[in-house]
Amino acid sequence: MTVTARNLVPAKIVENAQTTQYTVPSNITVVIIDKFTATNVSASTATISVNLVTGSDTPGNQNLINKSKSLAASETYTFPELVGQILPTTAYISTIASAASAINMRVSGREVS
Repeated sequence: MTVTARNLVPAKIVENAQTTQYTVPSNITVVIIDKFTATNVSASTATISVNLVTGSDTPGNQNLINKSKSLAASETYTFPELVGQILPTTAYISTIASAASAINMRVSGREVS
């Protein structure tokens, strides 16, 4: 077994449409999320929702881990509810923000093969 620490999602602005941010590669058995950080870089309150999607499922209430987390202007949140979550092969992280260019995110974790 090989465990590799990775920057799963480099720092980026979260889209205001449901978007796949990271997919577990087919050569990886599981991914463990170690850190998920979001910062509101705008001057107004904005929200972010996060889905952890497995199998042939699509993002929806059945895999919603954090719904409409409200971040005040300049606020940072580290999503303790995502730390330690395990994603199997081909599962993915999907997000949506309430406003374009409002929230910056970064995700790190471990890929196990």
